[in-house]
Amino acid sequence: NIVGQRVALGSVPHTVIGVLASDFDSEQFEPRPDVWVPLQADPDHFDGGTIYQITARLKPGVTAGAANAALAVEYARLTTPRAGTPNSVRALAEPLQTAMVRSAQSSLTLLLGAVAFLLLIACANVANLLLVRAEARKREMAIRAAIGAGRTRLMRQLLLESLVLSTIGGAVGLAIGVLATQGLLRLYPGSNPFMLGALGSIPRIGDAGAAVTVDWRVLGFALLISIATGVLFGLVPSRHVGRPELNPLLQLAASGRGASRRRFDPRAMIVVAEVALAVILVVGATLLVLTSIALRRVDPGFKAENVLTMRMAVSGTRFETRAGISELARAGVDRAEAIPGVVRASTTCCMPLETVWQLPFVIASRSGEGLTQSGAMTFHGFGGWTFVSPGYFDVFGIPLVKGRDFSFGDDANAQGVVIINEAMARRYWPTGDPLNDHLIIGRGMRAAYDEEPVRRIIGIVGNVRDTGLRDAARPAMYVPMAQEPDGVTSVNVKLLPLVWIVRTATAPHQFSAPIKTALESSVGQLPVTRIRALTEVVSESTARTRFNTWLMTAFGFCALGLAAIGIYGLVAHWVQQRSREIGVRLALGADPFDIGAMVVRQGMRLAAIGVSVGIVAALGLAQAIRGLLFSVPANDPVVFLSIPLVLSIVALAAVSIPAWRASRIDPLQTLRTE
Repeated sequence: NIVGQRVALGSVPHTVIGVLASDFDSEQFEPRPDVWVPLQADPDHFDGGTIYQITARLKPGVTAGAANAALAVEYARLTTPRAGTPNSVRALAEPLQTAMVRSAQSSLTLLLGAVAFLLLIACANVANLLLVRAEARKREMAIRAAIGAGRTRLMRQLLLESLVLSTIGGAVGLAIGVLATQGLLRLYPGSNPFMLGALGSIPRIGDAGAAVTVDWRVLGFALLISIATGVLFGLVPSRHVGRPELNPLLQLAASGRGASRRRFDPRAMIVVAEVALAVILVVGATLLVLTSIALRRVDPGFKAENVLTMRMAVSGTRFETRAGISELARAGVDRAEAIPGVVRASTTCCMPLETVWQLPFVIASRSGEGLTQSGAMTFHGFGGWTFVSPGYFDVFGIPLVKGRDFSFGDDANAQGVVIINEAMARRYWPTGDPLNDHLIIGRGMRAAYDEEPVRRIIGIVGNVRDTGLRDAARPAMYVPMAQEPDGVTSVNVKLLPLVWIVRTATAPHQFSAPIKTALESSVGQLPVTRIRALTEVVSESTARTRFNTWLMTAFGFCALGLAAIGIYGLVAHWVQQRSREIGVRLALGADPFDIGAMVVRQGMRLAAIGVSVGIVAALGLAQAIRGLLFSVPANDPVVFLSIPLVLSIVALAAVSIPAWRASRIDPLQTLRTE
């Protein structure tokens, strides 16, 4: 019934002409739109602030390569007359899926590899289990064949037993997987639309994980793996089925010497492979854990404790001008600071670790030398650009190193001023004093920035890691919002909502309701949204790394446990098969300690081979995930020395149990049974 009615977006009335279906998937847009308006694009307007993403459906038979070729010709025709177009602007067509998953591709590939390794380790354990069962059932199969059971019937029995086991295991694993997936989705960070250019979440998860469900593909994969495992390893015992040489096999089984020593034992090779895969996973998990720890130790350049952040959209209102936003900032700050427990308040366009604009600048004292030309832009360099109201540096706890801070006197009637950070001061004034210089910011970027005043540098502040904790601080410029031209103000508030930042005396969230009420009542009921503590902003910036670390750690522990079980199972089976031999040795006076040591040596020999192979393979893996690491060398000697030690300790614990049992074998009981 809303079609035809009018709603106001800001202060601009719009008529509703349609309602989209509820299942329309708009996840490629950040943030997901609630309303859609027609794009008002000016084909004659080309500058560095004009960036469009266009989604198109190709005509039947047209490839992406053909589309790019046609697009290049058309784009060249459009841009030829416009000499001022920046060289960095280009047109590129690529599959939508590629564009959506690019930022998450390395993480997804890593997790897919970890899952595959864990599946191989599990299958290796199943293979070893069934090989042991096959060894133990040689005599049974020989008797069945001797009394007339055909090969086909025996194989059918073995397959049925194996399929029942694998199907039950698959069903239990699927049930656990469903529950675990829901738990993991609660740990996974939601999409943050304000982290421009560096999306912090894996796409296609949907709201609250709604897009990640157990559908027919998941069920089909689980069923396929279960059946394939059951069939593949269920046929292992059939190698002895139907053979005519039954008498030697019956005699061998009856004598208790079923475990003839072979130079090549497939079960031992499987255990070696298990240990090697476990080493790879544990090394990868350890490197990511160290990365997560290193990120936690990084100083972002600001004090995140007891700071509350919230956003307010002012586009399409009277606050879209310099005078309006200055009035809004002053009124809101006064109301917020009047609340008991609020220490300081301010406003800004951009939050560190989320969004920072980059603008070109010219150093006024060197305007005739060392300039770079790019289209209509002439500059000495690029720097981060943030417009703020007074109190910004106090709220964030960013130290003022030299000069003075902004005040409400730095308005449109005052001289243009700017504050820079230490990184910019060191790079562009290594031996001079930047406080004696001026900056010309944004000229040639777009028409609105040509109205920017020449700004005097009045202060130097500490560095802030603006784009992420992984990246070093870049040159940064801060300007008072009361001095921004109307055109620049309008562009910024249309692209991003205004950010309110408030430092409180105690835990910030307890002040969210009174601050929200004060801000909304002071500016004509404009809504305040996305209320978060600054610590949550910092946490969101490293959320994907933590998520990958949790998963890889879980996979590493599972792999470690499965490898230990594999070693234990094989060595225990060896002890069981050789119980007669061990009993005879003990009866003849062998030392029980020597018997146990013999068993330990056999098990640890396999573990050592597996660890050696795994370490070599892990070196290759570490190079592959180098891009996911931070402040941790891919070939960290501590990791590559400690992981073999840990695996060796686990393997020693696994083989010690059957070794202890071997040393406790009663020789009289063994010989009596024989």
